[in-house]
Amino acid sequence: MFNKKEELNKLPDSPGVYMMKDDMDNIIYVGKAKNLKKRVRQYFQSSGHSLKIGKMISKIESFEYIITDNEIEALILESNLIKKNRPKYNTLLMDDKHYPYIKVTVREDFPRIIKVRKIQKDKNKYFGPYVNTYSVNKTIEALRDIFKIRTCRINIKTGNERKRPCLNYYIKRCYGPCVGNINKEDYRKMIDEALDILDGKENKIISILEGKMMKASDDLKFELAAEFRDKIESIKNINEKQKITSTKLVDLDVIGMALGDDKAVVEIFFVRNGKVQGKEDYILQYNGEEKKDVIEAFLKQFYSGSVYVPREIYIQEEIEDKKLIERWLGDKRGGKIEIKVPIKGDKNMLLKMVRKNAFEKLHKNFDKIKKRKEDSKESVEELEKLMNLEKTVDRIEAFDISNIQGVENVGSMVVFVDGIPKKSDYRRFRIKTVYGPNDYKSMEEMLDRRISRGLKEKANVIKGKSFDKLPDLILIDGGKGQINIAEEVLYNYGVDIPVCGMVKDDKHTTRGLIYNNKEFKISKNSSIYRLIASIQNEAHRFAITYHKNLRSKNAFKSELDDIPGVGEKRKLNLLKKFKSVEKIKEATYEELLDTEGMNRKVAKEVIKFFEN
Repeated sequence: MFNKKEELNKLPDSPGVYMMKDDMDNIIYVGKAKNLKKRVRQYFQSSGHSLKIGKMISKIESFEYIITDNEIEALILESNLIKKNRPKYNTLLMDDKHYPYIKVTVREDFPRIIKVRKIQKDKNKYFGPYVNTYSVNKTIEALRDIFKIRTCRINIKTGNERKRPCLNYYIKRCYGPCVGNINKEDYRKMIDEALDILDGKENKIISILEGKMMKASDDLKFELAAEFRDKIESIKNINEKQKITSTKLVDLDVIGMALGDDKAVVEIFFVRNGKVQGKEDYILQYNGEEKKDVIEAFLKQFYSGSVYVPREIYIQEEIEDKKLIERWLGDKRGGKIEIKVPIKGDKNMLLKMVRKNAFEKLHKNFDKIKKRKEDSKESVEELEKLMNLEKTVDRIEAFDISNIQGVENVGSMVVFVDGIPKKSDYRRFRIKTVYGPNDYKSMEEMLDRRISRGLKEKANVIKGKSFDKLPDLILIDGGKGQINIAEEVLYNYGVDIPVCGMVKDDKHTTRGLIYNNKEFKISKNSSIYRLIASIQNEAHRFAITYHKNLRSKNAFKSELDDIPGVGEKRKLNLLKKFKSVEKIKEATYEELLDTEGMNRKVAKEVIKFFEN
């Protein structure tokens, strides 16, 4: 039994992190403290708390703490625990996005330029983050086109890795280092020029190329001059969309905020080399805290997950832990960090623009979002009343099976929280143990895997948090047979979750629900009908989409796949030349040998295969 007074007396006078827990042992709040004893004691004083904190305190049944050596460590640990546990009473960052970066693999002898979502400590060069994925793709495409940089993953060392180069060489998009057509030194010069462009030093390269273009023109080498001209245009286009620039080529983030009734929108502009490379907005839960507290919560959570930290961060309000966060981010960056509130000048103007974007996002979109959320929540409450459910339904999971004559059995799990789809929690299942069209067994396997994984994650038997939240209600696309299968799976694991079947009429539209062997008919004009129909359609759509994707991967199959030595490229070349498998069967040895990529051995294999 938890003894509050006794546990408070045990608290040390040390920096650290504390975790408040409810009667179900769930973490409902995480905080850091310079002095754990003083900070935690404050929660249990009789007065002076805000409405939110007072409500949280009423739910506290126990608490734990972790001692750290200093406040910086406490700050880092607090951020990690909030991200991991997402406590109910913390200000939570609701979006967890990973931005694309441009990576130049300078550790390779013949480097490549690729898009990645995560920076690794591999001593390669990274640029970003970029918010606009389309711009990243176009930039990489332009650099590859300008400098003819390889795209293959071959580990090129000697230039003898291949007997002949790939298609990119023949269409003049690669110099062919894999066959020794360019040495390491010349290739590196191209990479250095590409790095200069990514570093924002494109003017120097443009000047050099313009000189080469003029010389080629004077020498009457007009094709070469045109090639230099096209390169210049491509380089200019890489950064042409950067509308906002600074006289100083600095890296900085500018953060503005707008507050609503129960949500806050935080807008962040990414400035790299003096140019705004993109922006992003985030939605936070808001419970009436002061502006500075919301900004501070955002800084901690955003930069604990962000790999790149710029030298300067501009915000709209002074924050309490400014110096501490600067030290933490400075250690993370490996250099000095400054968090500033701009009063005048171009930074202040930029911040005003960021705040304007945040207000625009808040007021133009949130009325619709709020109304939709209220309607969805009411629909779920109506569903609870209709079926006389004992527990409140927050999370609904719906399951569906898709197959065509038993081929590629797949299952889908869609998730609705408060009646709204939560697509980040959707999951797909490729059925492994069922062969043939057996929806019952397929449903049994899918549910068994889902519940088993969820219980193991919840008990920390296996790592991960993708299935640890169990549903309050399970919906099955089917009737009593499917429900019985689901209930048996739950019974075997000792889990008590109500299961309903979503049944359809002869026209394949939603008719009603089956629960406890009773069918509940639903009026097509009711909010419950709209909710159930949307869940049923979403589960079916998600399963069918997955099934189509799997089928499309196997769609381009033919007899040629069974011939030794005929891979994807040879198959394409054969079909390109002979137009059909029937014509390939009739081809002579000489005609087969004349096909691009074919050799004597494989040509004989083709003849032998069709003779047999």
